[in-house]
Amino acid sequence: MTPHTGSGLRADRVTRTAAGHLIIDGVTLAPPPGATVGLLGPNGSGKSTLLRILAGVLAPTSGVVTLDGDPLRDVGRRTVARRVAVVDQEATTQVELSVEEVVRLGRIPHRRAWSPPTPEDDEAVQEALTRTGLTDRAAQSWHTLSGGERQRVQIARALAQAPRELLLDEPTNHLDIQHQLDLLALVSDLPLTSVIALHDLNLAAMFCDHVLVLREGAAHASGTPTEVLTEELIAKVYGVRAQVTHHPTEPHPSIRFLRA
Repeated sequence: MTPHTGSGLRADRVTRTAAGHLIIDGVTLAPPPGATVGLLGPNGSGKSTLLRILAGVLAPTSGVVTLDGDPLRDVGRRTVARRVAVVDQEATTQVELSVEEVVRLGRIPHRRAWSPPTPEDDEAVQEALTRTGLTDRAAQSWHTLSGGERQRVQIARALAQAPRELLLDEPTNHLDIQHQLDLLALVSDLPLTSVIALHDLNLAAMFCDHVLVLREGAAHASGTPTEVLTEELIAKVYGVRAQVTHHPTEPHPSIRFLRA
């Protein structure tokens, strides 16, 4: 797989209100093709809502989301589902499914109703299992997996869609440190455009090419982690003191939080 070019998925001055409250306030986001973009900000800053708007699940109150220059509302749900894959914080299912069966769900946008899987479907599923290191778990029950393994399966399901854009809503929640690092290393190495909502600023600094910091629904700052993640910004947006250091052998800043 090689990164796709084109204008891709873009939000242009999108606003979202609900029950009279402004949740997203004129945010523009245009991820470069193949980049890993981190959505940062405190709880309630609008990260999940912005991801849902990008995915077409929520419509913006004003502004527009486009896919290769066409408004998302005009593209069609099946086309969007083929192009844009979503990985939520935590997926659950009551149905007894194997790992491979979960991954095969990613092929639904590409298949006609009641039609059998095609060789292309089978190839996409096997490639997704291989890329996520799950080939030897294909027959294993979803319910027997750890939290980190389940998130890996959800990424494999998303990859089976053969998307160009991947949206992830705090995928490292509830994972231990090793699984957090493994999962973000996997995502950042994919030849896709990825937008990831994250809480951990150090993980964002390590794995994201660009970050967008939201504050009360508005875009507060955007740029590379080195440009954006300063002591001043962390104090203003998160209300905490931090020491940001730049090691000569590391391409990203390191953040150490200070006790009050």
